[in-house]
Amino acid sequence: MLGELSDRDRAILTLEAAWPRHGGMKEETIRAQLGMSPARYYQLLGRLIETEAALDFDPLLVRRLRRLRDARAGQRTARMRGFVG
Repeated sequence: MLGELSDRDRAILTLEAAWPRHGGMKEETIRAQLGMSPARYYQLLGRLIETEAALDFDPLLVRRLRRLRDARAGQRTARMRGFVG
């Protein structure tokens, strides 16, 4: 449910959802708005999209991010198989 998300969690999801509408460097925006490094942001975002609370908060965003993550994982696996072959 929505109550399970912290203010920081909601801010991360809101920034990620709004990003295509913003110009400039995403890393600078992460630091300025959230006060964290981009590495930490992506670490938290990766964990966050696995939660039901995040899915309840913004289902379209979370499903899109999960699809992107899964596609990247599939590409990495395919590359690794090509090298091992």
